[in-house]
Amino acid sequence: MPRPRQPVLNRQRIVETAAAVIDAEGLPALSTRRLAAELGVRGPSLYNHFATKDEILDAVADSVTATVDTTAFATRDWREALRHWAWSYRRALSAHPNIVPYLARGPGRRPAALAMADAVYGGLVRAGWTPARATHIGAAMRYFVAGSALGSFARGFVEDPALYAAHYPHLRQAHRLAEHQPSVDEGAFALGLDALLHGLAAEYERTVGPLPPCGADRPDGLASNSRR
Repeated sequence: MPRPRQPVLNRQRIVETAAAVIDAEGLPALSTRRLAAELGVRGPSLYNHFATKDEILDAVADSVTATVDTTAFATRDWREALRHWAWSYRRALSAHPNIVPYLARGPGRRPAALAMADAVYGGLVRAGWTPARATHIGAAMRYFVAGSALGSFARGFVEDPALYAAHYPHLRQAHRLAEHQPSVDEGAFALGLDALLHGLAAEYERTVGPLPPCGADRPDGLASNSRR
């Protein structure tokens, strides 16, 4: 029989299938045996493309990071660049929350993760931040964004008015939070990001110098005082 025009198994197919398992069932659900079954191949076939399960996880994690936009660090004021990056980063992680604990370990040897760190750090240093402070800012932003993607504040409250009425008088409307989950969670992220950038701007003026002009519009396409 003639060979198929495309190989039955390749790295992209393995990564996409592994990502689908993780998205649907979480990190513990992924094993090489499970992945081979999903792909319809024998387990050893995977090792022609990846030496270990961790290499597969690295590839899945990096495929998520590769969707994050860091281009603003080359063209915009550092505050606008951080805002643009933070929203893009949050969108990427929120779309794949089950991989976030693995991403939180750090970039390791993953090319997209290292490229993102390089873009952020380089943009901050070019803006006048010291290398140490640029490192701190990058880390603080990553903590903030990753934390926001790990879970929903609004969905943490059950939709049962009776649960709160008797003993928690200040939470009498908490049962409605899940109903407004997007506005609550995204509004909280917007508020936290504004506060973080405001504090960094004050730190910049204190330790680096006068702030450069900053545009009135946010890089995510919304006015600076708007809510997502």
